[in-house]
Amino acid sequence: MLSPLDDLPVHQVAETMATVGTTDRNFYDRYYFNLHGCDDSFFLAAGLGQYPNLGVTDAFLAVAHGEQQSVIRASRPLGLDRLDTRVGPLFVEVLEGLKRVRLVCEETEGFALDVTWEGAIPAYEEPRMIMTAAHGRQLMNTMRFLQTGSWTGTLVLDGREVAVTPDRFWGNRDRSWGVRPVGEAEPAGIGGMGVFFWNYVVARFDDHTLVYMAQEDEHGRRSMEEGVRLRPDGSVEHLGRPEHSLRFAPGTRLLTGATISFGGGEKLECEVLRPLHIAKQTGYGFDSDWRHGMYQGPELVVQRHDMSTTGPDIVPIPGAIVDNVARFTTADGAVGYGLFEVMTMGPHAQYFSAWDDTA
Repeated sequence: MLSPLDDLPVHQVAETMATVGTTDRNFYDRYYFNLHGCDDSFFLAAGLGQYPNLGVTDAFLAVAHGEQQSVIRASRPLGLDRLDTRVGPLFVEVLEGLKRVRLVCEETEGFALDVTWEGAIPAYEEPRMIMTAAHGRQLMNTMRFLQTGSWTGTLVLDGREVAVTPDRFWGNRDRSWGVRPVGEAEPAGIGGMGVFFWNYVVARFDDHTLVYMAQEDEHGRRSMEEGVRLRPDGSVEHLGRPEHSLRFAPGTRLLTGATISFGGGEKLECEVLRPLHIAKQTGYGFDSDWRHGMYQGPELVVQRHDMSTTGPDIVPIPGAIVDNVARFTTADGAVGYGLFEVMTMGPHAQYFSAWDDTA
């Protein structure tokens, strides 16, 4: 079970690198990126993951543009060379660790991407995310770092070429690894995943990045939170306990805006510019034929899917995860742009009385 990684001094346990430190089938190691301008013209997200205990690697590129959302997705058996990130037309190349990364989607049915990421701030290690079922099983235990930055390169969007320049195109990325539900759905046993309420903001301004997150149960009790200002010199300013006031489109759980306030007095106004329904066709858990880590057969599989963003089937279940590109304004008038990710599955004391309740 030797692989090229075994020739590097990176071992963490007394195993070859093909064997990870847990036997949990749900162990994963994943990249996530997004790319946007400072407007609503389009919003792009991409991801690539490896699932060593399932023997699978997969990747996706999703773009919301006009009234359409398009997804290129690919899957193959992982094999033993985890340094090989290529999944069909999609791959990630780390040019300079924690600073510069290249993201590529070779031409596939009118879509292509070849862009290089450069961090605007040092990578920031987030609080550990843990979720435990009522009967005690740990469903999630993940590590993650985040970073804001700029993109340079070329995007081909249904045959239309877009010059991606760092003055106009920003984004954020994360790297996460650990345990969370992946692959084919497991039998629920005594109980499934249950309620999940999650807010996640990564907002870039000219001279800093503001990060907010909150993970809660149906009663609003926190299992994780963060509120920090990150600067290019690596300094971290803690803003105090965050509180949220979310606004939804009538009759839906689609976010339109929010006010986030922090214990230290900082306040952030948020306006959604464009949603990207990342729960649809990308692998984030709600399509029976394609989930992160799901075995698609012994050969490479590459697919394209297009969906109308105005149709009712774009939302698989109420509260499914949505990545929104948003405009952010601070109390002193500074304007920034970035990600507002929301997942509101189940009831929540502040917003929803039942699983199918909507605003």
